[in-house]
Amino acid sequence: MHPENIHHKPYNFDVLQKVNPALAPYVFTNKYGTETIDFSIQDAVLQLNKALLNHHYQVDHWTIPKDYLCPPIPGRADYIYHLNDLLQGQKSGGTIKGLDIGVGANTIYPILANRIYGWKMRGTDISKDAVLAARKNIIANPILSDQIEICQQDDRGSIFKGIIKENEYFDFSMCNPPFHASEKDARKAAFRKIKNLGNQKGQGLNFGGQANELWCNGGEALFIKRMIKESVHFKSQIGWFTCLVSKKENLAKIYKQLEKINAIYKTIEMQQGNKKSRIIAWTFKN
Repeated sequence: MHPENIHHKPYNFDVLQKVNPALAPYVFTNKYGTETIDFSIQDAVLQLNKALLNHHYQVDHWTIPKDYLCPPIPGRADYIYHLNDLLQGQKSGGTIKGLDIGVGANTIYPILANRIYGWKMRGTDISKDAVLAARKNIIANPILSDQIEICQQDDRGSIFKGIIKENEYFDFSMCNPPFHASEKDARKAAFRKIKNLGNQKGQGLNFGGQANELWCNGGEALFIKRMIKESVHFKSQIGWFTCLVSKKENLAKIYKQLEKINAIYKTIEMQQGNKKSRIIAWTFKN
């Protein structure tokens, strides 16, 4: 985990239960004498997130529709801290402005980016339901209402087109792409995850997720390839293009595509516990 990530230490469940009493029924002491929750239970993760957002980020009202992706906050915060490192060389004293591709109903990246560093954010999504839910999360919290904008991407074949206005500039874009190629692959991965968490039945998607959040044609490799190709047309309007890459074996294809468009790129390794991932970042500036 990034050294500045405030979630390095174990959760203080005494404090978290006070700010969100709905978390209390899910807290128990495991065989090692540590307080925790069962992370295979979606509502337990939801209530933990509500408590974390309230306690650490002063976000009092946050929720997601049933069966939508409920992201673990420490890992999502890590992306933001690494982005800050990436941006150190280009900060000019003004407010950083970022673009989140596929913001989802949870709105988590824009919220964390704003609450940790005060960045202004725009989130986009192809799902109307996700956009409506995301907007509710922003409107419900006055501290966010003039800091985060949520936009509908009406063209499912485009990523940046139709979202970035003429003469508009973003210091960075970010994305957590749907990395499975099919629903079948997504459910297999969820089964393995839940088994690893100790749920022997291995049923359900413990962090939730809709189709467009978890899988797309070609998986993450094809999605990122599309993003790279389209980034050429917006190279003067985005400082750093970035995207999570969950599968290391996809990097070779991604590098080849980036070299084809003469982009400058770097890979940022991330790790939370046993989970390893990475951010691919590219720019057209020296």
